[in-house]
Amino acid sequence: MIMLSCNNVSKSFGVETILEDISFSVNEGDKIGIVGVNGTGKTTLFKVITGIFSYDSGEIFTAKNCRLGYLEQNTNFYSEKTIYDEVVSVFSDLIVAEEELRNLEHQIANLSDRDCASGDQLKKVMDLYGKKYEDFEEKNGYAYKSIVKGTLKGLGFSDEEMDKTVNVLSGGEKTRVLLAKLLLSKPSLLLLDEPTNHLDADAIEWLESFLRAYEGTIMIISHDRYFLDQSVNRIFEMENKHLTSYNGNYTDYQKQARVNREIRLRQYENQQREIKKQEESIERLKAYGREKHLKRARSKEKMLDKVDRIEKPAELRKKARFNFVLRHQSGNDVLEVEGLAKSYGDRKLFKDVDFNLYRGEKVALIGPNGVGKSTLFKIIMGDEGQDKGSYKVGQGVDIAYFHQEQKSLNLENTIIDEVWNDNPHMTQTEVRGLLGAFLFEGEDVFKGIKTLSGGERARIAILKLILSKSNLLLLDEPTNHLDIDSKEVLEEALKEYEGTLLTISHDRYFLNTVVDRIMVLKPDGVEEYLGNYEYYQNKKRQEFEKSQLVDMDKQTSKTKTQLKEEKRREKELRQIENKAKKVIKDIESEIELTEKQIGGLDYMLCQEEVYTSPERSKEVNQEKSDLEKRLAKLYEKWEQILG
Repeated sequence: MIMLSCNNVSKSFGVETILEDISFSVNEGDKIGIVGVNGTGKTTLFKVITGIFSYDSGEIFTAKNCRLGYLEQNTNFYSEKTIYDEVVSVFSDLIVAEEELRNLEHQIANLSDRDCASGDQLKKVMDLYGKKYEDFEEKNGYAYKSIVKGTLKGLGFSDEEMDKTVNVLSGGEKTRVLLAKLLLSKPSLLLLDEPTNHLDADAIEWLESFLRAYEGTIMIISHDRYFLDQSVNRIFEMENKHLTSYNGNYTDYQKQARVNREIRLRQYENQQREIKKQEESIERLKAYGREKHLKRARSKEKMLDKVDRIEKPAELRKKARFNFVLRHQSGNDVLEVEGLAKSYGDRKLFKDVDFNLYRGEKVALIGPNGVGKSTLFKIIMGDEGQDKGSYKVGQGVDIAYFHQEQKSLNLENTIIDEVWNDNPHMTQTEVRGLLGAFLFEGEDVFKGIKTLSGGERARIAILKLILSKSNLLLLDEPTNHLDIDSKEVLEEALKEYEGTLLTISHDRYFLNTVVDRIMVLKPDGVEEYLGNYEYYQNKKRQEFEKSQLVDMDKQTSKTKTQLKEEKRREKELRQIENKAKKVIKDIESEIELTEKQIGGLDYMLCQEEVYTSPERSKEVNQEKSDLEKRLAKLYEKWEQILG
């Protein structure tokens, strides 16, 4: 079944066309990744699909009863609820149903307590309760609270954090709250714009598993290549205002797209050669100046105007190009960290952190959000103080720091001033030349920093790093706001970098490509793995399998005598349990019979021939009292056995 289809959809903002004749269809159960460089209209497409933006021409169809869910890339919202209360509100219908069940239970208890209660009234309430209970159970009503907690934990929130008020959270944390609400609401068509931006590696892996098991249809804008490999079965590539569909995950798409691009490139180059040849022929004919030559020139020009020109392929589009240059080499010992510890009040981040960095190493610092990775960088930079321990920067080490939120940039500056102020020895021509290499050309260099996108700011911050000529780079999430092209260029430059690199990153593709050592920061220190991310994952898997084998060995290493004794004890326990079950069953049967007898006496007390006869009424009440005493003893015995 087709969930969504777009036919020749176009969208412009003023004179700038963003989407042109976009056509595609999305089938039920599809999991689609949308890729393309920044500015190609990926987010615009989502906003057109959801109706936030109108479109200029074309048609969009969604399946009947299709429920759309949309997570925006940059979002903020106001709520005075706790994280848990905000997310559990997704199940408002179950919360109301649960409250109704509790009210009905009170009604049943009250009606049962009345000696002369109407049997019809009690039956009516009991029937309603049974129906609502069945409906509540069918909707998995008794599990929704644990599902909410499981989802929040999966997305990186601890039990303690669930009681935090939403308003005190960072923008990234609020995005995670919205993501949790969206996933739990289970829309039939889920649109996610950069869902991994604010997640650590564990949370991303949890999200991958969630999306793989998701029964609905998903469209995901992402620059996280590893995530796309794990999560999608189709790729939509946005390029030159158009959309091309590919089957398979990101790696499959890369192979297919490479072949398609080579074909398009040859077609484009052949057409450009033919156009140039025709233009030169037209110019020669015009140069002759005779009427017949001019007629032929005009005829050729008309034919040339009718040619359906192939757009310039991505390979010929400008890409940022750069490489890191060192002012001088550092000594072999670049950084020594010993026994570092840091807390904020009662909140302990980490302790006993020990590691060394040596010249030329490329090391990743990973770990869950909130463990203190960025804080560790700030301590090394001298922006934060440690509680215990020490660190020593080696001889001749020049440090440059890339902050994940580009806090080193002055938002009041223009692009050119931001770079020039730090490098006053350079001429304007030199600065503009460098900015051109980073895709800031012409009048763009006079744009304000505060008007730039996250990716554009990241490119400026990277350029400033390069110009610092530092031999130790501390990079905090350097790929967060970069498109795939820019990530690949940065990866190539860092692979060639001759200095030392320490990076915090959740980009597993980047970690696989660039680093040669993984350090996992934990509350009680650092664990090291001498390899890239894939090596680290394999080692973790091996460690887990080894621990499982150790547990199995412990189970199988028992002596025959021990096993025989265990079996004997298990048999005795089963016999005791079976005996207890039989006693409990007998008591429960006796309780049920006694309650029915009391119910029968209650009914008798409501009969005229009983309540009008003092002797008969006294006799029945005495019998009822004896039964109630017996019932109390039965319940006491039952509780003792269960306890």
